[in-house]
Amino acid sequence: MKINRTLMLCVPVLMVSWLPFAVQAQTYPSKPVRVIIAWPPGGANDIAGRIVAQKLTENLGQQFVVDNRGGASGIVGADVVAKSPPDGYTLLVHSAAHVSNPHLYSKIPYDTLKDFIGISPLGRQVGMLVVHPSLPVKTVKELIDLSRKQPNAITYASSGAGSFVHLAMAQLNSMTGTRMIHVPYKGGGPAAVAIASGEVQAMTATVGSVIPHVSSKRLRPVAVTSEDRIPQFPQVPAIAETVKGYEFTAWVGMLAPANTPKAIVDRLNAEVQKTLKDKGVAERLTSQTLDPMFMSPEQFAARLKSDYDKYAKVIKDSGAKAD
Repeated sequence: MKINRTLMLCVPVLMVSWLPFAVQAQTYPSKPVRVIIAWPPGGANDIAGRIVAQKLTENLGQQFVVDNRGGASGIVGADVVAKSPPDGYTLLVHSAAHVSNPHLYSKIPYDTLKDFIGISPLGRQVGMLVVHPSLPVKTVKELIDLSRKQPNAITYASSGAGSFVHLAMAQLNSMTGTRMIHVPYKGGGPAAVAIASGEVQAMTATVGSVIPHVSSKRLRPVAVTSEDRIPQFPQVPAIAETVKGYEFTAWVGMLAPANTPKAIVDRLNAEVQKTLKDKGVAERLTSQTLDPMFMSPEQFAARLKSDYDKYAKVIKDSGAKAD
């Protein structure tokens, strides 16, 4: 009887302690939500974040207000969110740089994995390996063979040490034992201009950034960095068709401060899923060469950890440092 009385006394306490979170989720959001985009206006992160924020505003009846806080590859904006109250009213939109930064910078002001909860990715970015037409290769195998015959002779551009553009090629070097020379530029624009002019010979850049040069035949497409071919370029093979196990894609994702109530995280996750299923949203993202990408919080947590480990190895092998 004593045990039963104890249980009966505990049940109301448990219900009371759980009730505020349930009520919170039902009434959330009851005021405007700040969406900190950790990059300047105009890039893929900003575009994806604004498209999703606009639809969340329409669906939930509260403003999801975009606040661009660029700087230090997203560290500035992420730090603001890490130190914000975990109540669902300050969210972060960031790229895969979120999990590469700890391996590139000697010190960052937060714990990348412990100080955030992933809500869901919003879009996937696929890279395309392109070469200048003067380089006598049309396939991944030909590029690998030529690089092995002429080590340190082929140069490849990037938008900076440790960037997606750099590390996608660094992983190819690592997995194939090739030695191509990295030439970093101050941004993706200058890097694209450099390869289009023949200043360097190869580059792996996001598909959207090289489409104009591929269309004008100033660059030759060789392969894409996703596991499979992409609908926009079905004739272009995946690197994985030649180099088994190769995959290097980036993402734009939404996160919240650690300790945000699970009920609110789940509510946001469900609303993001609804948003990404919207035909208009999907078309707008696709037009920016961003594949709509959704995961549960648990799936996204696993992806964050696996990408964190992947970047750690690639960055260590490449010797890249941002400071």
